[in-house]
Amino acid sequence: MPKDTLHREVVIVGSGPAGLTAAIYAARAGMNPLVIEGPQPGGQLTITTEVDNYPGFAEGIQGPELMDQFRKQAERFGTEFLTAWIDTVDLSERPFTLHTEEHEIKAETLIVASGASAKWLGIPGEEPAPKGLGGLGVSACATCDGFFFKGKKIIVVGGGDTAMEEATFLTRYASRVTVVHRRDHLRASKIMQDKAFKNEKIDFKWNSEVIEIIGEPETGVVGVRLRETETGEESIFDCEGVFIAIGHQPNTGMFKGVLDMDEVGYIKTSGRSMATNVPGVFACGDAQDSSYRQAITAAGTGCMAAIDAERFLDNLPVPAPTGEEITIEGERVSADHETITMPGGETISNHPEADAEGAQASGDWHKPSQPRRGAIE
Repeated sequence: MPKDTLHREVVIVGSGPAGLTAAIYAARAGMNPLVIEGPQPGGQLTITTEVDNYPGFAEGIQGPELMDQFRKQAERFGTEFLTAWIDTVDLSERPFTLHTEEHEIKAETLIVASGASAKWLGIPGEEPAPKGLGGLGVSACATCDGFFFKGKKIIVVGGGDTAMEEATFLTRYASRVTVVHRRDHLRASKIMQDKAFKNEKIDFKWNSEVIEIIGEPETGVVGVRLRETETGEESIFDCEGVFIAIGHQPNTGMFKGVLDMDEVGYIKTSGRSMATNVPGVFACGDAQDSSYRQAITAAGTGCMAAIDAERFLDNLPVPAPTGEEITIEGERVSADHETITMPGGETISNHPEADAEGAQASGDWHKPSQPRRGAIE
């Protein structure tokens, strides 16, 4: 069955704070963006309850309501939305091609805002409410939710740097923080371990794993069921909050092997730009940010990615009635794409390697008034 073909100047993968901010900026710039959202529109904030640290909401706001406001603002400026899984992507040439079950999508520029997902334990009671206690005492973000646990007894699950950072941060609010780790030693860096060991409000429960989170929607978390990894003995540990701190996984698998990433899978971007190693592809939010992972920072990088995409498109050649193409710098590309006539009348090859060879032979390196992106195709 033939697929519907869509062709857009800007296609955004993801509808969290980064993706929707990019959509707002791109739509206001007249680029008619298409946002492809997966089965969880709005990203991780849709499973967060109170959001107290997003500027502009003095009394706080519910995560789903905040993302609904983002979406409505993007829609107001003409953003299109498509709910679909992306099966394959082809970034080998522009326009880029993305395939879903029903659509073939052509993108002149692509913004990857697919976010990251917290790693979970997969145990009873962990799922988001109402199926579990997620948002009712179970969290994966101390910076986001620590404020709500003032004077409470909580546990942090994990043994790496993330867990030590979360545990240390949570001592600002909790009466007691207990780190539960399945081994008898931590994986965290020495400096993070020392910081946690010296904190009088942090305890450690070694060789233990959480196998169930206990509580009800009316009460929230009241405890966890622990199992000793060496003996198999089970026990109940009373607490009022559970923070899962075993890391995050960026949702970037579909771009593996094409976009440059770090060892975890976060997309690498260039300096102060959101540009990736593929010209015309930009990344923002938790798909490229392994350090902050906050809604406000994601929104900021979404803004940057949209502006980067707009500037990229502005510097592309536009077709002329003669068959030539004219760049924003006033360069005229021949209809056969073999030569470029510079604004001053000089004609040069559209093949950078030919320019280089000729310059080397003559001892004179040509340097146009504005840097070119390479051969214009």
